[in-house]
Amino acid sequence: MKIGLRILLGYFLILGLAAWFVLNVFVMEVRPGVRATLEDTLIDTAQLLARLVAEDVKHGDLAHTELLKRLENYAQRSIDVKLSGVQKTKSQLDYRIYITDDKGIVIFDSDQKDVGKDYSRWNDVYLTLRGQYGARSTRVDPNDDESTVMHVAAPIMDNNNDGKPRRLLGVLTVAKPISTIKPFVERSQKKILQRSFWILMASLLIGIGFSWWLSRSLKRLQDYAKAVSVDAKTTLPKLGNNEIGELGLALESMRAKLEGKEYVETLMHTLTHELKSPIAAIQGSAELLKEDMPAADRQRFLSNIIEQNQRQKQLIDRLLQLVRLEKQQRLEQVENIALPQLVTTVIDDFQTSIKRKDIRVEINLPDIHLRGDYLLLRQALGNLLENAIAFTSQHGLIRLHASVEEGYVRLYLDDSGSGIPDYAEEKIFERFYSLPRPDAAKSTGLGLPFVKEVASLHSGSVQLVNLKKVVDGNDVVVGASAQLRLPCI
Repeated sequence: MKIGLRILLGYFLILGLAAWFVLNVFVMEVRPGVRATLEDTLIDTAQLLARLVAEDVKHGDLAHTELLKRLENYAQRSIDVKLSGVQKTKSQLDYRIYITDDKGIVIFDSDQKDVGKDYSRWNDVYLTLRGQYGARSTRVDPNDDESTVMHVAAPIMDNNNDGKPRRLLGVLTVAKPISTIKPFVERSQKKILQRSFWILMASLLIGIGFSWWLSRSLKRLQDYAKAVSVDAKTTLPKLGNNEIGELGLALESMRAKLEGKEYVETLMHTLTHELKSPIAAIQGSAELLKEDMPAADRQRFLSNIIEQNQRQKQLIDRLLQLVRLEKQQRLEQVENIALPQLVTTVIDDFQTSIKRKDIRVEINLPDIHLRGDYLLLRQALGNLLENAIAFTSQHGLIRLHASVEEGYVRLYLDDSGSGIPDYAEEKIFERFYSLPRPDAAKSTGLGLPFVKEVASLHSGSVQLVNLKKVVDGNDVVVGASAQLRLPCI
């Protein structure tokens, strides 16, 4: 399982458990919270009404009391209001008010059904008569929790002003069914669930985004490591100012040190090997010059020394040029380049060699532009053209044409030489590897590696293949084709 998916699953698991726990607490606390609010309201109502009816209870004339008549009428009122998004429609109010004397006998009931009954054993009355807070919740139907009615009582005290201790006259209880708050509880729970769902979805999207960002950074680092492992010319991608970015910088630093050490070892080995031949030739000619010989022979040996010295200089110069290019991780000079004009310029650079061998050059290029380093591309094309001229026979033909494919242009440089031997196909782009030329001049073997590095810097590629045609049913090599593939605009 990929690390991004692991992080996402872990994040979602932790988030889900936390959301479930918090949501469960919220939902479970809604009902007790609403009930506590209802109880607080009943306390205030009971205390207020107990104060108002105290004088009437003291005189014992409740039947003709205007206040109690109004309380009875109040209970019969109908309402139709919308409260906090809940429609409240009732033919009568669901408040019940009853009053007991100091013995717990009901002397007033807004429902007019329990007057005269003994309520002294109900908790609301029992506790209040003993100076405590009296309240109870009782089910009308023992099997139905929704039938619970909350009762809150308040003491009715004598309002005397003669300085004597106040006397308990009775108890006033206000009752209200719990079912009246059910719509509000359900609405609150529904809102909590809905909003929790959207919060969970938003958190999930954030988690997906974070996982994608982390996976993308790791994927970039992985691709970079893979490219480095196959010796591809690549640069460290932008990974941000974080631990992943620091890891990328550490890998880049390690890569540079390892490459530098290996590169120096390989370079010294190959350079030493390639310089052996010209040094041996110079040494042999110098030793022969110590002896007496005809002037013509002396001149020939001196010319050989000069020629081998020039070869060493050319070898070292080209090698240094290739080294600088191989150490370059990105293009430094980028500009728009018209391909036809670039090819024409390169051909003009080699007009002397072309005319010397009387080579015919055919050009068939589309009007297409590249983005790249002009000098590097000019030199790379020059190396390919130089090879083509060297292997093309007198009065031969060189063709330059191109094709466009999915954002790339493929430039073909076809010669009419002897082609590439089978044994050389895998080595042709190695440093210092060169094939015998028709003119017997040995090359440095650094031209094609230079072209390969230039192509890689431009996110392109180069290949060298044989051109064949069928003669008497057999494939005959009629030349070689250098194919340079570069991004176009």
